Amino acid sequence: MGVERIRDLPCWRGEIAAEPLRGGLSNESWKVTDAAGAHVVRFGEDFPFHHVSRANEVMAARAAHRAGFAPEVEFAAPGVMVSAFLGARTWGEAEVRADPARVGGYLRAFHAAMPREVSGPGAIFWVFHVIRDYARTLRGARSRFAVELPALITVADAMEAAQVPLPIVYGHHDLLPANFLEDGAGRLWLIDYEYAGFGTAMFDLAGVASNAGMAAEEAGVLLAAYFGERPDPATLRAFDAMQCASLAREAMWAMVSEIFLAAPGADYDAHAQDYLGRLDAALDSYQSTHGKIT
Repeated sequence: MGVERIRDLPCWRGEIAAEPLRGGLSNESWKVTDAAGAHVVRFGEDFPFHHVSRANEVMAARAAHRAGFAPEVEFAAPGVMVSAFLGARTWGEAEVRADPARVGGYLRAFHAAMPREVSGPGAIFWVFHVIRDYARTLRGARSRFAVELPALITVADAMEAAQVPLPIVYGHHDLLPANFLEDGAGRLWLIDYEYAGFGTAMFDLAGVASNAGMAAEEAGVLLAAYFGERPDPATLRAFDAMQCASLAREAMWAMVSEIFLAAPGADYDAHAQDYLGRLDAALDSYQSTHGKIT
């Protein structure tokens, strides 16, 4: 796509300077500077294989800005979104683990505020449906990962059965550490709303913990900050189960991406293998605490 397509966008003031932003696994992003300041240009088409609608992403990003959690969306058109550049520091796993109480409180505020700001048809995210649909896609494409699918579906069925009823909230559903930004004033931001939609809080809580490699003690602080008290044993079991589901989904995301995507610098095989290894460790922990799954 590159600089020529960026220059053709009608939102600039004067001449522009553009440089690519590295690190994305599925989209092409650029930092662009014009007379008005700095911006982020994000190119991305609809990804039906990932259940991603760019119209929903733009709506959610605008809602998150109104709620105070995301940078302003300055321009959007099919396949492209331009947002304000924050000049903020991207978090890594260590930053997420360093203050789980802050992260838990932040997610509680996010989940409470977002339903008042979103509009249009209500998207839903249920990880167990995503896992089963990914399995159908991988079988249909005769993926080299097909041998992994029976075990992954068994995990999904068992972890879904362990869930407990929770209120419906509006979640982010892609809480990789790199989607948290902290600006110079210490304010926290969330970016990348491709998977935003209605669901329960458990996937965001489990996702942020598993993606950051939180220890049990850190995860306990996260949950207590979110719920306002230490959860009961059934909720703790559901959380441990959802961590396994989150890791399975992330591994399968990479397996599907290997078929359909080619983001610069992305190594989908390495990503899948990393998360399959994390899943094995999480399953061992789950089964040692809650009993073997069948």
